Amino acid sequence: MIHKDRLLRKSAYQHLLKGVRDVDDVLVLICGHGGRDMRCGIFGPVLQAEFERQLPRAGLEVLNGPVINDSVSTPPLPGTGGENKPLTARVGLISHIGGHKFAGNVIIYLPPTFKNTAGNTHPLAGHGVWYGRIEPKHVEGVIQETIIKGNIVQDHFRGAIKQNREIIRL
Repeated sequence: MIHKDRLLRKSAYQHLLKGVRDVDDVLVLICGHGGRDMRCGIFGPVLQAEFERQLPRAGLEVLNGPVINDSVSTPPLPGTGGENKPLTARVGLISHIGGHKFAGNVIIYLPPTFKNTAGNTHPLAGHGVWYGRIEPKHVEGVIQETIIKGNIVQDHFRGAIKQNREIIRL
């Protein structure tokens, strides 16, 4: 079968992918893979719960459920559309992203449309920032520094990439 990314590039095929939309929520992706080494399998769910607990305290609404645009036939999903859209985030466990010895591994993706609290383009908008050795005690600081203030936490930094595939180096 043809990959979705190939279909999306050709307007003639876009109708085959109903409900696909750009990501406009902050994504917190946590390695929860426990097949080869249980460190991520143990840390992942604990970190997911802590991010889901701390994000609302920082003013981000945590969304659950599918990320699709079904506004044609049903009401818009919470957090989609409108100028006064609240800051929203989704937190999920993903498969192995490398380096069990760096558990907890977390990737924070800030969409290109993401704004800071002043309403300006966020300094890390369109970036994916990868952290390692994140523990529950670090979650609040990571949220404040990276998601709210736009700073990279150097002590946990494993890498970052911009939307245009440019690799970020510190």
